[in-house]
Amino acid sequence: MSKQAPAAQPENVEPVKEYVTLPGTVTLTEEEKQEYKDRILKAVNPNIRSVLVTFSHKKDERTYKYVPTMDQTALHFADDGHSIRRDSEEAKKQAEEKERLWKELALAEEAEKNPELAEQGVSTKILKNQFNYCERASQTFNNPLRDRTAMTEPPPIITFSSTATQWEIYDAYAEELRQQQAATAKAAKVPLGGKGGKEEKSKEQEQVMEGSDDILNSPNMLHSLRLMERMVNQNTYNDISDDYKYWEDAADQFKEDGGTLLPLWKFTSDKVKKKTVTSICWNPKYNDMFAVGYGSYDFLKQQSGMVHCFTLKNPSFPEYTFYCDSGVMCCDFHPDHPSLLAVGLYDGSIQVFDVRQTSKKPIYMSTVKTGKHMDPVWQVYWLPEEPAKNLTFCSVSSDGRVTMWTLAKNELQYTNIMELALNDETNDKGGQVDTDAALAGLSGGTCFDFSSFMDGIFVVGTEEGKIRKCCRAYNSQYLFSYEGHTMPIYGIQWNRFHPDVFLTASSDWTVKLWEQNTKKPLVSFDLGSSVGEACWAPYSSTVFAAVTADGKVHVYDLNENKHEPMCDQLVVRKAKLTRICFNPKSPILLVGDDRGTVLSLKLSPNLRKITKTEDGKDRAQTEIEKLNKIIEITTKDRQLMEKAGEE
Repeated sequence: MSKQAPAAQPENVEPVKEYVTLPGTVTLTEEEKQEYKDRILKAVNPNIRSVLVTFSHKKDERTYKYVPTMDQTALHFADDGHSIRRDSEEAKKQAEEKERLWKELALAEEAEKNPELAEQGVSTKILKNQFNYCERASQTFNNPLRDRTAMTEPPPIITFSSTATQWEIYDAYAEELRQQQAATAKAAKVPLGGKGGKEEKSKEQEQVMEGSDDILNSPNMLHSLRLMERMVNQNTYNDISDDYKYWEDAADQFKEDGGTLLPLWKFTSDKVKKKTVTSICWNPKYNDMFAVGYGSYDFLKQQSGMVHCFTLKNPSFPEYTFYCDSGVMCCDFHPDHPSLLAVGLYDGSIQVFDVRQTSKKPIYMSTVKTGKHMDPVWQVYWLPEEPAKNLTFCSVSSDGRVTMWTLAKNELQYTNIMELALNDETNDKGGQVDTDAALAGLSGGTCFDFSSFMDGIFVVGTEEGKIRKCCRAYNSQYLFSYEGHTMPIYGIQWNRFHPDVFLTASSDWTVKLWEQNTKKPLVSFDLGSSVGEACWAPYSSTVFAAVTADGKVHVYDLNENKHEPMCDQLVVRKAKLTRICFNPKSPILLVGDDRGTVLSLKLSPNLRKITKTEDGKDRAQTEIEKLNKIIEITTKDRQLMEKAGEE
């Protein structure tokens, strides 16, 4: 069977159109579709308001304004045309020009076809487009350039410089406040015959005064002034700040056993120029802040004392100042509460200040009723804080007492932990001192230091040059006595790494190194002048520094040289150095003199060498072993010398 072919479809057949009505579309009838609606344009502008008043928002006017006329014309369409009248002169000129161009074009076409016309000079140039186009060119002259100069006299220049200090800023604000008050009082008018006006005027003046005082004495103003003062000082001492951060003595690379001290800032004020620096201590939390006590070692010319709290960020003026009725002999910050400052005075009083308080009065003060010392207090020392107990600190005085003070709620409570007897021998009956020693009196204590490795153990230096090892638990006798100095001891300090070694400084020109189980000193250093104080460095067990009355600073490193100082430098002239203190973090050394000046010094790299630790050992163990080697060598040398002397 064969399949039938499909039927042929006719050509040019239009497709069927289907109209679809969308939902929601309005359906109109044929009559509505054929209906015409008229729209009338009126001459009245519908946008014109009926009320012809507008508000002017200009800065100087700010008022309602009346608009007398408004334009009623509404333009629906506008177009700028280019048509002109045929009978005008411009139209005639354009027609003549057009006719001339057409003639030239026809003649050029004939010249292209007939060479004879081209030889006669007829142009054959034909425009290639249908527009009336022609090429035109023009040449203009370039105007010559002129240089004009004028000379004038330079304006006068005046160089002005000044230092913006805190008191100058305060005086400026006070003067401005006085002028404002005078202007307010002058402008105020008092009504006739009435007291109410005076009362209102006084109230207004009080409000102005209170508002001004709040602004000037507010914490924000004080904080802003301090920041500005520090910025000005940083710009003033820019070179010193760079030395503090980046200076390293390049000469130390070529020296094996020597170093230098670079002077940095000087800290002083006009109020302490005739006083002596009697104490320096760093704040345990803020490593740039330190306290300086001012008094006098000339006991025949005593005067009032003072404590300044300086910061390395502002060497020109102290951050805090505390005034005392008697000369300050010592001061110390609490290690856990850095705002508490204990101060010992020449008259035997003990005062405790809180730096955070706006009032500069002491929060605690000892009196005769509370057991104050009868002689100058030479040193104070905060004891570690114990859980659930009040804060305590100890003091030593020339009256022979070592006293522990407790900060109770309302007053200081004292406990004598040791009385320094002149004779260190005791009887067997109850450990009581014999009668001769009791009649001789007590030995004056000048300095002391508590061991950080043995709880309650401390050593005391006396005016007679003797050293007593004591314990807080045994207040009736000494644990050990050392004899080596012949004059008062002004400084004593345990080694920061070794539990058995301590250092002493005396006015007999010597600094001596001791081991707690040996009565004789291990090493004695003769500095050639009265020694004010000696202290260990916080970064090494073999480095210590001392100051003398001839204005020199001596820095020793026993690991490098056991006999000669690494640095012996004169830092002040015509003044005696009295105190010295290392910064716990930075390579900075502070020294004080008898003219009220504290000088900061930076140690060169050779003076702050740190021994590298071996694998498996911590730094403290390495420092102890380093000092033990020196002690062992020193002990052997002394034994050999004793044998040679006996022979």
